Amino acid sequence: MITRELAERAERLRAEREPFVHATVVRAVSPTSVRPGDAAIVLRDGTIEGFVGGACTQASVRLHAIHALETGEGVLLRLEPGTTPQAPVEAGVVVEHNPCLSGGALDIFLDPQLPALRVVIAGDTPIAHSLEDIARAAGYNVVRDDAGAVEPRASDAALVVAAHGNDEEAPLTAALRAGVGYVALVASSKRGAAVLASLDVDQGLRERVHSPAGLAIGARTPAEIAIAILGELVAARVAGPPVEADGASGGSPRAPAVAPGIAIDPVCGMEVLAVEASIHLDVDGERVYFCCDGCRATFVERRAGDVAAR
Repeated sequence: MITRELAERAERLRAEREPFVHATVVRAVSPTSVRPGDAAIVLRDGTIEGFVGGACTQASVRLHAIHALETGEGVLLRLEPGTTPQAPVEAGVVVEHNPCLSGGALDIFLDPQLPALRVVIAGDTPIAHSLEDIARAAGYNVVRDDAGAVEPRASDAALVVAAHGNDEEAPLTAALRAGVGYVALVASSKRGAAVLASLDVDQGLRERVHSPAGLAIGARTPAEIAIAILGELVAARVAGPPVEADGASGGSPRAPAVAPGIAIDPVCGMEVLAVEASIHLDVDGERVYFCCDGCRATFVERRAGDVAAR
């Protein structure tokens, strides 16, 4: 069962917009040290807070939790002892045969908790206010301010300028240079073209601006226009964020940069996440990763024997 301290920690992470994975044991077959309901939080650096098993279990949980953060999809991790090749299972279930388990088996549900996408709205107009209300209702983290005060970030899902001619160029330029995934200007075709032509960016970036903003659904009222803009945002995000010429993506918090390398335990052959939180040993200037202290001790013994035999 999740403890009060762990629940409070999860709330703090949500408030700080830090992604994490909530890991919960849903099945435990003896012999094992955990019980159904035991839980932990896995941070994007691989740190595990709470308890879902010993070091060998943690190595597998850490590896698959980070993958869940990358995909944004929950997964049931089934850990079984031995080295039997994995057999196909139903969608949403990953079976890993862990040679270091003491004999028990575990099912652990990994539930990624990702911060809501941030949408920045520039302007104090009826359309800006309607978009703010509708985007909040859709679950976005909305920031709205005057066009001269907003500060777009590379991680933002969108910047929408609905300022009706007031300080439009600065936020548009900042968002394009930052690589924001969806950038839109509420304006007529004629005025929008004039604004885009005045931006101090190259033509390729200007072409990324959606203007007139929103899907062509015949919207007339501020609320209808806001719905059209949100629909276009969703469609653009599903298609994927654009990529800059230097290869940098204008991604969003739903694709956090949490893709560390994977190492192989030289003793048991398990895949281990190559992060500071994993058990490791520095040997001759190189870092070697292990699933547990036992494998590390075996590695040290074997290496000592090899040196003595020379």
